[in-house]
Amino acid sequence: MGLCALQNPIDRTECSQHGQRESDRSDTPRMDSIFLHSAIMIDSNMNPRRSPSSARKQNLHHSLRNGFTLIELMVVMVIIGVLAALIVPNVLDRADDARVTAARTDVNNLMQALKLYKLDNQRYPTAAQGLQALLTKPTEGPIPGNWKHYLDKLPNDPWGRPYQYINPGIRAEVDVLSFGADGQSGGEGKNADIGSWE
Repeated sequence: MGLCALQNPIDRTECSQHGQRESDRSDTPRMDSIFLHSAIMIDSNMNPRRSPSSARKQNLHHSLRNGFTLIELMVVMVIIGVLAALIVPNVLDRADDARVTAARTDVNNLMQALKLYKLDNQRYPTAAQGLQALLTKPTEGPIPGNWKHYLDKLPNDPWGRPYQYINPGIRAEVDVLSFGADGQSGGEGKNADIGSWE
């Protein structure tokens, strides 16, 4: 195969003259091997299935299709177990801390509404009227003379139980509190009472 096979058809007259000169040379087999090598390179670039990089891609795809070994899966499971053992306790502690913070915020909001109630009516709601007096005007005595709407909704504590209202209070004139995670008076940590005195 000569240079003429790789050139444009327009240059055929030059190519035929060049072909005669080329045949006169003594190194024609060497030139033919160079042109053959060029043709193979062009063919491999035009046909990606024969290129070495595509062969590597096929081998990689074939090895991925085979899946993971049991050892590899066990190593991954151990890593996940270690991470879970380190992270889960921290996440659970933060959830308890978030509930305590939410309960403190609710207690403070309820105390602010009670203070507004007292400012308007010269007294806090009675124990019988309870926190419900912040939502609806009490119908049993003493009936407030200047009652206004103080809350849109009466919240439950983060553990789903109603807040406690004590009048007269144990630690102040009135107390608002949540019994904490255990729902019982007293306790420590997440079970401790969260009250308006804090």
